[in-house]
Amino acid sequence: MVQIDGRASSMIVFAIFSLSAISVFFVTRSSEGSISWFGFYTSPLTARTSINYSNMDKRKQNNTFLEKSVNHKANIHGDENLEKIEARLAGARALIKEAMKIQNHTKTLQDEDYVPHGELYRNPNAFHRSYLLMERLFKIFVYEEGEPPIFHNGPCKNIYSMEGMFLSFMETDTKFRTYNPDEAYVYFLPFSVVMIIEYLFHPIIRDKAVLERTVVDYVRIVSERYPYWNRSLGADHFMLSCHDWGPRATWYVPLLYFRAIRVLCNANTSEHFNPKKDASFPEINLQTGEITSLTGGLPLSNRSILAFFAGAMHGRIRPALFQHWKENDVDIQVYEKLPEGISYHDMMRKSKFCICPSGHEVASPRIVEAIYAECVPVLVSQHYIFPFSDVLNWDSFAIKVSVSEIPKLKEILMGISEDEYVRMQQRVKQVQRHFRLNNPPKRYDVFHMIIHSIWLRRLNVHVTS
Repeated sequence: MVQIDGRASSMIVFAIFSLSAISVFFVTRSSEGSISWFGFYTSPLTARTSINYSNMDKRKQNNTFLEKSVNHKANIHGDENLEKIEARLAGARALIKEAMKIQNHTKTLQDEDYVPHGELYRNPNAFHRSYLLMERLFKIFVYEEGEPPIFHNGPCKNIYSMEGMFLSFMETDTKFRTYNPDEAYVYFLPFSVVMIIEYLFHPIIRDKAVLERTVVDYVRIVSERYPYWNRSLGADHFMLSCHDWGPRATWYVPLLYFRAIRVLCNANTSEHFNPKKDASFPEINLQTGEITSLTGGLPLSNRSILAFFAGAMHGRIRPALFQHWKENDVDIQVYEKLPEGISYHDMMRKSKFCICPSGHEVASPRIVEAIYAECVPVLVSQHYIFPFSDVLNWDSFAIKVSVSEIPKLKEILMGISEDEYVRMQQRVKQVQRHFRLNNPPKRYDVFHMIIHSIWLRRLNVHVTS
């Protein structure tokens, strides 16, 4: 059962599962209106939000293992271990809360690799304290059930490569992974949505029920073999996917959809992405699978293009961009298809701003490509929760433009002074660290930032047996 921890910071949001009503309630307990560790969510919930499973499709509702999850009272041999874990989490919450109050950060925490600082972060001191606590405490148990290529495996090349890279890193990780489930803080469901679609989805029949069968069966198996899913009703479990159908894969297990931590590239709040419990991670397109020589750009004096975009026409946002700017301006260079002989990445490296509009889905690999090219991203999206927004102050290194402002895009960008641009570009260079792929992973890189996002969600939950 999951309970509110009265000792936790008032900035923590807890999900309370009501066994009798079978509904989920998210409750704000803050007098200041802030509902995250580092001030990401700026407005309070004005009322208690309830989601009732009775409105769901009967097929999703009647999973036998869900009934077992709700009604089963597991006898846990690891009760004492769980109590120790919750005590450590309570201590971590208190330390992070204290870190928020300290003004002189550099004198309180030292780090041989990197000390977060500056306007790039919402609260650099709290982030650093949280990150160091994560390194010291956090343990992840990866369920070993399932065989490649569907489980424990994923693509490490193409637009969905981050899904495969994370699965690969977790398989070989020695820092966070534990083989003792009783000492784990979270439990990873290592299925790959990309590989389910590639190997089980028939391109002609197009039976999306393969997702349901695979995911439902997997959760049923681990919920029957282990006590941990039933103990927390999934609240300390997570899945990860960069596929467009990643959110869909969780529909078929209500506890996975409403309770578990979903780590998604497609972090779309209009499709019920819930940033209080779900985490956004970046889409990185590894076209060749290589992770070296991805970063670097020209100095400002050689960036002759004001803004650049090249990409296909799809989604609701790009038509407006093409309507106003496609091959229509020497400063705002927008192409549906680049002319022969022009390099996409070279264009990004010599542009001051790189336009990153959403397409069919909210996430776009161009955001990371812009950061790699040291080009200030221009974010044009709706309902998108940007990666690592709990920690990063996106307004400090990116320009956000609404769809209605697209006709004024040149005016907006021309209105940014050179001094302000230089400061933003310096932060783009600084934030590269958190989006860089390393093999093996290095501290503060994209793998560790994903782990930190999961750690923050686990801090928001108090599990009791």
